[in-house]
Amino acid sequence: MAKTKTVYVCSDCGQDAPKWTGKCPACGHWNTMKEMHLAPDTQQTAQTAMVRSALAGSGQREPRPVLLAEVSAEQEPRITTLDRELDRVMGGGVVPGSLTLIGGEPGIGKSTLLLQTVLHLTGRRVLYVSGEESERQIKLRADRIGQPQGEVLLLCETRLERVFDHIKAVQPELVVVDSIQTVAVEGVDSSPGSITQIRECAAALLKYAKESGVPVILVGHITKEGTIAGPKVLEHIVDTVLQFEGDRQYLYRILRSIKNRFGSTTELGIYEMRGDGLRGVENPSELLLTQGDEALSGVAIAAALEGVRPFLIETQALTSTAAYGTPQRSTTGFDMRRLNMLLAVLEKRVGFKLLQKDVFLNIAGGIRVTDPAIDLSVIAAVLSSNVDTAIERHVCMAGEVGLSGEIRPVTRIAQRIAEAEKLGFKRMLVPEGNIKGLEAAPRRIELVPVARVEAALRELFG
Repeated sequence: MAKTKTVYVCSDCGQDAPKWTGKCPACGHWNTMKEMHLAPDTQQTAQTAMVRSALAGSGQREPRPVLLAEVSAEQEPRITTLDRELDRVMGGGVVPGSLTLIGGEPGIGKSTLLLQTVLHLTGRRVLYVSGEESERQIKLRADRIGQPQGEVLLLCETRLERVFDHIKAVQPELVVVDSIQTVAVEGVDSSPGSITQIRECAAALLKYAKESGVPVILVGHITKEGTIAGPKVLEHIVDTVLQFEGDRQYLYRILRSIKNRFGSTTELGIYEMRGDGLRGVENPSELLLTQGDEALSGVAIAAALEGVRPFLIETQALTSTAAYGTPQRSTTGFDMRRLNMLLAVLEKRVGFKLLQKDVFLNIAGGIRVTDPAIDLSVIAAVLSSNVDTAIERHVCMAGEVGLSGEIRPVTRIAQRIAEAEKLGFKRMLVPEGNIKGLEAAPRRIELVPVARVEAALRELFG
């Protein structure tokens, strides 16, 4: 009999080697090579056998070389999920034959999102494979979310060979695996969730999705550092990587696209966690703005943009005298290095001394914003807290701040203005360079063009 093969696999990147080394030859990390035992049968043969068994009788032909000119360039119709937030993030729906990975913290709502999505699919046969919960647990959640409108088949199984046997029997149009860390191949001598198991299971599901044209959605765990658990090759082989995140202290969740071969990676979906599942938020500004007419110091409203979706967000800042020798700089939802740059601009170009001040910055709502157009609101909020003077509630702003104190133009200014006008704002500070491209149409909001930080602060504080 053939002996069991022993290999050493890097826990960070998935690179394997016949001998143990202290440093991974691929990623260069130290002490990441873990010993794995493989069965005598090669994994490529096992993968091919499983996938061919699932495709038997489906009419799928073997792949063959074709001329590039003969390939049809017509776009395949996507599968709409009836969830406008999910469809937006994925680029318009689920692409046939695609492999999608959704990751997030435990209890954030990944299973709830997928279950309510497949429950509302009409005219589609869906196979929902769960390796974490029993049938009764999933039924209780389904009753809480709503009655199924489509043909949803439930399978509680952790052996991938058995999963492919059921796929062959039911011939689904969509497969959901919850989660990839709980599924295992019998031919691999390692526990589920290990580097080798995740890699082999993902490769087999990828082969099935590409050859059958049936989309597969995987649920993935994340590590304590916030990255997808398993080898990095898992994120490379899938077509789309979605990150489901949010603060448990808040009721809403954020769905981001980290990788998308069929759409943009800048789209953002916002959900509100309710007793009957997740509700898509059509107007995110209603959650990100504080309700009330009282003006508070240290608060500025910014017109931000995620992908092609504008929303107004509240920027909160607090400055106080440093209690220790070194002042503190703390941010939530904003880049710390960019805050330090903006504080340097505020001190050098405007003349406000903040060397002995603690500065705390918070993006309300617990979301993280990378749009440079909120630079002007950050500076305004910091100065408002420093002089303890409130900014009027009906004023918002958008503008990127340069190192010389100039306010640079931002993208999609017309959409930002329309969002502010829709929410009832009366004045909006915009970069002077954006005014030239705007049409001279009647508006209910006053546009104040500013070219430098000093001019913007004079408009806000007099």
